[in-house]
Amino acid sequence: MVDDKERLIDAALNHVVFDGMGDRAIAAGAQDIGMGRDLARVYLPRGGADLAAAYHRRGDAALREWLARTPPEGRFRDRISQAVMQRLSLSNRELARAGATVLALPQNMGLGARLVWETVDAIWDGLGDRSQDVNWYSKRTTLSAVYGATVLYWLGDDSPDAGDTRAFLDRRIEGVMRFETAKARISKVPGVSALTQAATGWIRRPGARDPGSRRAPGPAATEGGDG
Repeated sequence: MVDDKERLIDAALNHVVFDGMGDRAIAAGAQDIGMGRDLARVYLPRGGADLAAAYHRRGDAALREWLARTPPEGRFRDRISQAVMQRLSLSNRELARAGATVLALPQNMGLGARLVWETVDAIWDGLGDRSQDVNWYSKRTTLSAVYGATVLYWLGDDSPDAGDTRAFLDRRIEGVMRFETAKARISKVPGVSALTQAATGWIRRPGARDPGSRRAPGPAATEGGDG
């Protein structure tokens, strides 16, 4: 059974194309389902930012299901590309554009960064990432930059089947792969590996730290509330 909050989100999203991702769409949606504005504000206290976050997280949930059901195959870079393109295909471009506009506001940028992090975390988890150290963070940080740039390109892409977006994404991934290759070569220089381990060896992925260990801050700790 769909709860009242989900009903409100569904109804509000129906108005976003005409009213924007904000209070007007939420008020219209609340009216559609006979919900008072005060209660709607309880469910979505940050207005358009909460509505954008709810829509985004629905896409992430669908992506996780897709990755579990039909995991991509082939070279690792191709699997990442497939996962990113699948995530984009799960979004309505008009709704995504409206959400991006709201999340780009200064007061919502922390939430926007967190949502991107959640998406790339879903991708890495779905592709079987089991890293426990600083690599857990570096993989997600790198893919966050690639994913964010790709979304911006996709929002303005009118090529058939988003072919230009896929080409753009593949170029970004190729650049990352070249960087990783260079980094691997540098790590073989005598002394570099030991220095890196000394500087980052204490970092662990969330939930994998020993009691009392130092905590490495991640984007999830920078946004006051989970939307």
